[in-house]
Amino acid sequence: MAAPLTHPCIVDGWFMEKSTMWPGQAMSLKVEEILHVEKSKFQDVLVFQSANYGNVLVLDNVIQATERDEFSYQEMITHLAMNSHPCPKKVLVIGGGDGGVLREVVKHECVEEATLVDIDEAVPRVSKKYLPNMAIGFEHPKVKVHIGDGFEFLKDKANQYDVIITDSSDPDGPAESLFGPDFFQLLKNALTEKGVFSTQGECMWLHLPLIRKVKDFCKDLYPQVEYAYTSIPTYPSGQIGHIMCSKDPNANLREPLRKFSPEQEDKLCRYYNSEVHKAAFVLPQFAKKALYE
Repeated sequence: MAAPLTHPCIVDGWFMEKSTMWPGQAMSLKVEEILHVEKSKFQDVLVFQSANYGNVLVLDNVIQATERDEFSYQEMITHLAMNSHPCPKKVLVIGGGDGGVLREVVKHECVEEATLVDIDEAVPRVSKKYLPNMAIGFEHPKVKVHIGDGFEFLKDKANQYDVIITDSSDPDGPAESLFGPDFFQLLKNALTEKGVFSTQGECMWLHLPLIRKVKDFCKDLYPQVEYAYTSIPTYPSGQIGHIMCSKDPNANLREPLRKFSPEQEDKLCRYYNSEVHKAAFVLPQFAKKALYE
């Protein structure tokens, strides 16, 4: 009989998420069962069944997704971008190996092709087994998957994608190259004339200097740059941001250019709707001053 799985971040039946990116605080979840432990080529991969949040995917000791609240992040990072483009036919997802963003992308009937690039084959493999409601995105016939470095993948791509979504982990591991100006230049080159991209934009309660830095070099590349945010209980401080950019100087990212019907919103979404789209860009005063003044 195999010995029970163990992990250094799980002690006395509790997972604790600690990181230098949010010093002095930690997130804890009660663990019912450790389901998977692996050292992939790139990172530590952990999956456990929690008491209140379903199965939880953890990469390098940082929570990436839980079955209970993943939809808020997946829907917002996807539909903010998709509904800011007049007709996105070709979509690229960089990161997002759990399949959640793909699941949301293919809800848009105008999409003809959705390509996912993730550096670590372990994430799709593990997600298909333990997060099937997210990994269902891989099963759609419009989806293509490439295992490799997103930075390298973009180098020979020009004017190809209407929307690009970067669903990366934090910038202190395999995703570090996805937060620099060279990467954002590659994104711009790969986008079509009115192309839109959204990227994981960290937390306004913790990372305002980093967010401002990324937003500023985006302003040097794109005529339209905005910051939006989403509520999600199991991310640091219960909030995550999205940096949004468009190559179209006339774009208004704060207003959905396309809208789901009320019936579609009710059927397809649990968090996103057209009103939430607009509200996501309304920042509290401290963040507004730090990012826009």
